[in-house]
Amino acid sequence: MKIGELAQTAQCSVETVRYYEKEGLLPTAERTASNYRSYGPQHAERLRFIRNCRALDMTQEEIRTLLGFVDDPAAGCGAVNHLVDDHLGHVQARIAELVELEKQLVDLRHRCNGEFPVDACGIVQGLNEMEAEPRAAHRHTHLG
Repeated sequence: MKIGELAQTAQCSVETVRYYEKEGLLPTAERTASNYRSYGPQHAERLRFIRNCRALDMTQEEIRTLLGFVDDPAAGCGAVNHLVDDHLGHVQARIAELVELEKQLVDLRHRCNGEFPVDACGIVQGLNEMEAEPRAAHRHTHLG
């Protein structure tokens, strides 16, 4: 199948197919006599795998690692479990950060419950008074 057909089958854009191919996540397609890329079902399966990983918010490096495991099917899945456990830890840490962020925003929102001039707005005053904590240098996130 041509690149457009593959993109449609995988429910992604042609640019996405080219990007994953360029990044080495998708094997290079063979070329037809007229120099068109020719993709097979293995490309569609790989793209589906990549899309599923992206839907779980996995990074490109995590996906690359998983694909390495997939390409060695006889190996044990302990490393896969470890990768998913690590990713789950990142997600749990991010959830905790978001819960704290929500609490801060709710507290801030409660500072102003009316129509006041901006210089009397409790939210603006709160933002001016707030001491934002610097991001921890040891903070590890797969989002960068």
